[in-house]
Amino acid sequence: MPWISYNPKKFILHQKGVPQGAPFFYFTTCYLPFSTCCAMFQRSNTHPFLIAGPCSAETEEQVLQIAHQLAPQGIDLFRAGIWKPRTRPGAFEGIGSKALPWLRRVKEETGLKTTIEVANAHQVYEALKHGVDVLWIGARSTVNPFSVQEIADALQGVDVPVLIKNPVNPDLELWVGAIERIQKAGVQRIGAIHRGFSAYAKSKFRNAPYWEIAVELRRRMPELPIICDNSHICGNREDLLEIAQQALDLNYDGLMTETHTDPDNAWSDARQQITPFVYGEMIQRLIVRRETTDDRSFLENLENVRHKIDEVDLELLNLLARRMRMAEEIGRFKSSNNIAVLQTNRWNEILEKAFVQGRERGLSEGFIEKFLSAVHQESIAKQTHVLHAASQARNNATMDRA
Repeated sequence: MPWISYNPKKFILHQKGVPQGAPFFYFTTCYLPFSTCCAMFQRSNTHPFLIAGPCSAETEEQVLQIAHQLAPQGIDLFRAGIWKPRTRPGAFEGIGSKALPWLRRVKEETGLKTTIEVANAHQVYEALKHGVDVLWIGARSTVNPFSVQEIADALQGVDVPVLIKNPVNPDLELWVGAIERIQKAGVQRIGAIHRGFSAYAKSKFRNAPYWEIAVELRRRMPELPIICDNSHICGNREDLLEIAQQALDLNYDGLMTETHTDPDNAWSDARQQITPFVYGEMIQRLIVRRETTDDRSFLENLENVRHKIDEVDLELLNLLARRMRMAEEIGRFKSSNNIAVLQTNRWNEILEKAFVQGRERGLSEGFIEKFLSAVHQESIAKQTHVLHAASQARNNATMDRA
């Protein structure tokens, strides 16, 4: 096994067969697929991967007290915020490196592995020097490729597990890009944390879940473990169980939840933290569902229903293709009469009618709006193409006559 010696400017990896002065790429050019490198974050059939601990490490006593109360709950990682990126200056920004020895005591006294957020190379070095087991990259860092690359460069040659939170804004490519940067640094054990996204619209959540983004990440990287940070999605205690259960129902691998012995007086994010006792009750109430089963009757019935869904989906595609042909026809009418593509009154009329018809059929307004908005955008694109082609043809004809 390689061992790491700390140097303030870089880490040096000593391994049999690797020259002492070899550059990092000498032994970090092989990136293992997620299927072979992420088992540590994956859930079992009966137990999700559990991360819990305080939003912020406030005092040594507080950290140790929470850890000792969480240890019997069967958690896999103890989390604590050491450096806290805050929106505005003047807020509590974490104890800093002073708290790292506290986490070492957590490991010594409880046996729990530890994890903290890092946002730059110096924090990576400090965390590894003090034996932190897992690092995570926060949402405010994931949104900035320069920050992620700095962290990735600091991790060259050091195979410490890394969890990557989604960026603050709902941008899947930034999330994927951050994962790829860390993977290309040679890190083999990688997982993703879904903590929700900032949204302008009012919501009961602190950060809108936008589950579809995490689902798409799972589609693109099916072996990548995904953990739900239900604390940051909710921003309150009341909805933690609901969001945790929804994540497990979507086959997430684990949960990250903030806990505190005195949540109301926590130095940061007080509203979304719960006591270790309440946390234990929440975990006991969760239902962990299997991804599949060997029951032949169930599988046959499921396959029959899926076949019917495939047939309906094909009908939908045929109807959508027919609708787009009609949109092109409307585009030609508008072009010949010099009419603008966007007709706002008509669009509002379509939506209002669809909301009523959708409710009668058990469809939510949110779904109707998303679906018809996508159809409307494609229709606009078709009509715009028709008008552009007609304009180009007229311009060409004018030039020929000239």
